[in-house]
Amino acid sequence: MALERNRELPPEYLDPGTPDDVRVYDVRAPRRDDPTVGQPLGPPIGPQPQVPEPPAHRLVTVGDSMTHGVTSGAVFFTDRSWPALVAEVLGQDSFPVPTYGGPIGGLPVNLEGLARRLQDRFGTDLSAFEKIRSPVELRRLLDRNEDYWERGAGGLPPSTDTRYPNLGIYGWDLRDSFAYTTSRASALASMPKRDQFLGAKPERDNDIAAWSVLAPYGVAATQIGAAGQLGVDGGIDTLVVALGANNALDAVVNKDVRWSDSGFDDLDRKGAYNVWRPLHFAQEYGELVRQLEGIAAKRVILATVPHVTVAPLARGVNPANPGAKWRDGSRYFPFYTDPWIDDEDFRPRRHRHLTHQQARAIDSAIDQYNDTIEAAVRDARRRGRNWLLLDLCGILEGLAFRRYHADASTAERNEWKPLDLPDPIAGFDTRFFLSDRTGRLQGGLFGLDGIHPTVSGYGIVAQALLDVLEIDEPGLGRIDFQALLARDTLNDDPPALVKSLFDTIAPFATLFVS
Repeated sequence: MALERNRELPPEYLDPGTPDDVRVYDVRAPRRDDPTVGQPLGPPIGPQPQVPEPPAHRLVTVGDSMTHGVTSGAVFFTDRSWPALVAEVLGQDSFPVPTYGGPIGGLPVNLEGLARRLQDRFGTDLSAFEKIRSPVELRRLLDRNEDYWERGAGGLPPSTDTRYPNLGIYGWDLRDSFAYTTSRASALASMPKRDQFLGAKPERDNDIAAWSVLAPYGVAATQIGAAGQLGVDGGIDTLVVALGANNALDAVVNKDVRWSDSGFDDLDRKGAYNVWRPLHFAQEYGELVRQLEGIAAKRVILATVPHVTVAPLARGVNPANPGAKWRDGSRYFPFYTDPWIDDEDFRPRRHRHLTHQQARAIDSAIDQYNDTIEAAVRDARRRGRNWLLLDLCGILEGLAFRRYHADASTAERNEWKPLDLPDPIAGFDTRFFLSDRTGRLQGGLFGLDGIHPTVSGYGIVAQALLDVLEIDEPGLGRIDFQALLARDTLNDDPPALVKSLFDTIAPFATLFVS
């Protein structure tokens, strides 16, 4: 049913800037439901790390912002990240996580914290005068937050007393995981910073976050090296690796596609690109796999890369026919722009955007990334290693509201089936979160940044991982979504000013996502 490679697609499906190694498709890739990828465990081939029994570390996780626990623009609820939720179900007595304070709570910018501080200042409604005043108060809060992380307590060297089993670091891509060291993080985080009047995010925020995670492992440690240290120190039962989203995400955040080229494998040069060609991704992932194979872990779970175009920060618009896709049955709207821009207001010459051809090419590249990840699992199992697959891409596709759920024609053409949500959050969806004094108006699965899950959304990821673990350990507990919802402050007690603030500060909103 799938249309074939790009050379066989009609020209209107294709973006001329797409590299030749990207196989462009117009329909959804099948969900990868079998964690074993259909490959029985073969006899052990070659040297394999020896793991003590029982391993000292029940769960170790390596990843980016989703693993770190970012929600609504900041890492702050680290005890409610999906690794922490899984550890609770597994009955771990101790699963330490780094903590991030500050005047609005979290690093770099906690949008939920901002909304609540503004609500404390103005109440649950904004008068005409307060709509004028709110950007001034917002600027004051952002300046305090910037000062805390750049010149205050947030910029001090982190503690080295506790080695965290959750090694997620937001913003990191494949090369960062095995090449970026603690010493690099400390050097960059300690650089002098400018006090910018219009700055929304603290400078060097990602380096500060990386330093906080890696510091306990020594100056030469990398993210993968830190996991290796835990393997040496008593062994790991389950090592989960969820990396690769940041090899494509920035294109959606900034609505600009820059395919990887020379220097993609250089820490100091790779920032010029924001979507990795599949060949380059495979090369980087191959090095990651090589290093993972040396870690003493009984079981390794590799996660697929979600389609970043599903995130509500990329809002599909059709100025000629609001709400409609570019053609009947397609997954794609004609353009993808920022979520505060309505179909009727969108102008390609004025607003930053991706075309449907670019969105399709990015998704198709990610499908190839996931082929590489699946192949790594299959090859490891063939050689007697207990590696498994967690299909984060399939999970997100199964939740996509505007792409499939609200479009029966597209759902049918793509043979799409929704992912059933637990009863306590059954009414949540993947639209951009909005709320007012009456409560949540839409969304619920993504936070206020339109990129990262809410606490409830992280519960879905945690349960998916537990489902994979049940292959080897039947009878594991499940996420209690009713109890989790009570810990999800954005959904359990939605800030009353979100919609008003969204409408008021939309012209300045790119400050928070660029």
